[in-house]
Amino acid sequence: MPKMKTNRAAAKRFKVTGSGRVRRPKMGGQHCLNGKSRKRRRRLRDNDMVSPALEHRIKRLLPYA
Repeated sequence: MPKMKTNRAAAKRFKVTGSGRVRRPKMGGQHCLNGKSRKRRRRLRDNDMVSPALEHRIKRLLPYA
């Protein structure tokens, strides 16, 4: 049986925590930051967790998880 390939697009976007939850960056923090308020940019720095309803789909794309 061949090994399952990692979906490289998902691997660049998601990381699995030690407890098994999936971490993701928040949307909108990449560019055009000078149009956003300081408060909003500060909130965008932190990573967010993927909802439990979608976790199993993302973990299927990351076979090492």
